[in-house]
Amino acid sequence: MMDLDKAITWASTTHHGVLITLRKDGRPQSSDIAYTVIGGKFCISATATRAKTINLLRDNRAVLHITSSETWSYISFDGIAEITQTAQQPEDSVCKELAKVFTAIQKKQHPNWDEFNQAMINDKRLVIRFVPDRAVGQIN
Repeated sequence: MMDLDKAITWASTTHHGVLITLRKDGRPQSSDIAYTVIGGKFCISATATRAKTINLLRDNRAVLHITSSETWSYISFDGIAEITQTAQQPEDSVCKELAKVFTAIQKKQHPNWDEFNQAMINDKRLVIRFVPDRAVGQIN
C-alpha cells in the first residue's frame, strides 16, 4: 500500500483513467474516464444512463486505475463513489460543479455557458465523486 496523499498528488497531474465498477452479476465493468481532483475526490462527469452510473447507484464500491506513459508506473485506488443528482436548472449546484470539472479537464472556459448548462440538463449529466480510501501501485 502507498501513501494516499502522495498517490492523489501524482494522479492530479493527469486527467484520464479507468473506473472499474461492479455489474449486477458481480463481474467488473470498466470505463475510460476523464477526471479532475477537487478536495481529494476524483470528479467525473457522467450521464444518469451510463453503465458506470447505474452500477455505482447499486453498489458504490469502485476502483480507479491510472497509468502514466512510463512503463510500470501506475496507481490503483480503491474507494467509494458519491453521486450527485442530475443537472436540473442552468445555475443549480450540479451545473456549477460540472462547469468546474469541464474547466479543470479542458484547461479552458467553455465558449458558451448557457449552451453548456442546457446540454448538461438535456443529457441528464451528474457528477461522480470517487473518494479513495487506499492506493496501491508504483510511481517511476
